[in-house]
Amino acid sequence: MITQCDCYSSAYSAVIFSWMAKTTNYATSSGDVFLVGLACQFSLMFSQVWQAALSSLNPNPTDSCPLYLNHATVAALPSRVSRHNSPSSAHFVSRLVRSCLPGGNNRCIVMVCERSEVFASSCAMARAFPIFSRRSTSSRRTEKKHVTVEFVIVGQDSSPLDVGELQCLSNAADGVRLAARIVDTPCNDMNTDHFLDEIKAVGIELGITPVIIRGEELKQRGFGGIYGVGKAAEHPPALAVLSHKPDGATQSIAWVGKGIVYDTGGLSIKGKTTMPGMKRDCGGAAAILGAFKATIKQGFKDNLHAVFCLAENAVGPMATRPDDIHTLYSGKTVEINNTDAEGRLVLADGVVYASKDLSADIILDMATLTGAQGISTGKYHAAVMTNNEQWEVACVRAGRNSGDLAHPLVYCPELHFSEFTSAMADMKNSVADRENAQSSCAGLFIGSHLGFDWPGVWVHVDIASPVHAVSTWGSPKMPCWSDQTSH
Repeated sequence: MITQCDCYSSAYSAVIFSWMAKTTNYATSSGDVFLVGLACQFSLMFSQVWQAALSSLNPNPTDSCPLYLNHATVAALPSRVSRHNSPSSAHFVSRLVRSCLPGGNNRCIVMVCERSEVFASSCAMARAFPIFSRRSTSSRRTEKKHVTVEFVIVGQDSSPLDVGELQCLSNAADGVRLAARIVDTPCNDMNTDHFLDEIKAVGIELGITPVIIRGEELKQRGFGGIYGVGKAAEHPPALAVLSHKPDGATQSIAWVGKGIVYDTGGLSIKGKTTMPGMKRDCGGAAAILGAFKATIKQGFKDNLHAVFCLAENAVGPMATRPDDIHTLYSGKTVEINNTDAEGRLVLADGVVYASKDLSADIILDMATLTGAQGISTGKYHAAVMTNNEQWEVACVRAGRNSGDLAHPLVYCPELHFSEFTSAMADMKNSVADRENAQSSCAGLFIGSHLGFDWPGVWVHVDIASPVHAVSTWGSPKMPCWSDQTSH
């Protein structure tokens, strides 16, 4: 439950709480202090305890102080952040909520922040409460837990949130937690059959019937990338599409998600230390599904298509071999020199389908694509590459506003695409020089199937490291589209 705090309905008396927060050295115009805990009566004694707790905080970058035998906690966020971080300090919010929130089945979080930071803070708190668990009933409590989140808005625009804004926060939180549950679920419970069930469930909720192309039909219709990656698995690969087409739409947008439900690496098999965690290789598709659900519930006014490229990169008699050549949906041929570079193959089919069959003007693909992404932009910043400079700026801004941080990759096909040169086919699927902008090259492989002269907007988002870094908090990245459509 997410509510707007006011002096009448709040169990904390927002007037006193916000006044205290604004008069302490640990609260700034960015709203750097929040309280986590059980409802307490404000009194002179509490005021003294409160001030003592605040004076003990020394955030570096965060700090917290337990109150009343750990029944409540006051915590401080960084007083300032760098230009490449979110002003909301969203990652720190998630950490503090996970580490400081007292136990119990009915808990409350009060967040003091500026209006511009409410959305990012709300999503950050949603990440702190993952849904999936397979612990036996003997080791976990079966009672349903209830968490109420209340916002105290400070700064120049401190007017209450309206019902529509609260519903937006709730929809976004639900989308975050849906994506988290899919990413956290292992492949024995989230194979391509199960993922399709998730897509169908969202379709039913939104009144949309998905288009599904699956198994041998993929091969017959020319989807050589998706089919080639997933043909060795017990559960066949699939391309699934959810389409929202409202009256009066002026543009068509497609989000394309990599949904590798498990990645063994194929015959170019991963090792025992790098394979665990590959259940999260569907993070791009999971994020697209959660974002699509939230966006359509908010009444998106343009055509929006969610394209899911689903496969399990398995080992078996039917597995693709290095040296095999596949023809992708673009009609271009690809010589396979690394079966563990499979995500770009399924996404190449997906983006071309979005262009040819859905007539999308704007295409965004999202994927846990390269281990090199973590080297390029780190654990917390998604890597963004696009053929449009305005959209590059918009993506970075959207990341700061939403808390899902992003940073640009080099876009220079004339220098980098030669890494895929093949003597036998139009291109290989993996680079010749692994020290030459690997993450950029992987993205260029996808873009090459649209064509580098394609007139539309193409955005590639690589979340390989962030999906692991935030998975323990609850969710992969999600597109923040409202900030980008202005371009």
